[in-house]
Amino acid sequence: VQLQASGGGSVQAEGYLRLSCAATGLTFSSYTVAWFRQASGNEREFVGVISQNGITTVYADSVKGRFTISRDDAKNTVNLQMNSLKPGDTAVYFCAVSHRDSAMRTISGYDYWGQGTLVTVSS
Repeated sequence: VQLQASGGGSVQAEGYLRLSCAATGLTFSSYTVAWFRQASGNEREFVGVISQNGITTVYADSVKGRFTISRDDAKNTVNLQMNSLKPGDTAVYFCAVSHRDSAMRTISGYDYWGQGTLVTVSS
C-alpha cells in the first residue's frame, strides 16, 4: 500500500490550495481517510476526515468552514480543498487511511500514511 499526497506549495494569506491523496494497493471507498498536518516544532494534528460512505466529514475547529474533504471514486483520490488560508496553516500535510469505519481524530487509529506535502502560507 502506498499513499501519495500532492498539491502543496506556497501561497499568500487568503489564498487557496487543493491537496490530493492518491493510493496504490487499496481503494479509498473501503477506508476512512483523514488529513493531518504537522508544523515545524509541533506535534502532528488532525485536520479532517471523510468516512467510508464518502459522505460524512469531520473537521478540526481550526479549519472548519475553510477546508473541505471530498473523495473521487473514479480516480481513487481524496482531496483537501483549502480556502482562506492563514499563516497558521503552514505545515506538512499528510493523508492517512484506516480500515475502521470511524471518523477518528487520533493518529494511532490510522494504518497507512502518505509522505506529506508542504504548504506554506505567507502574510
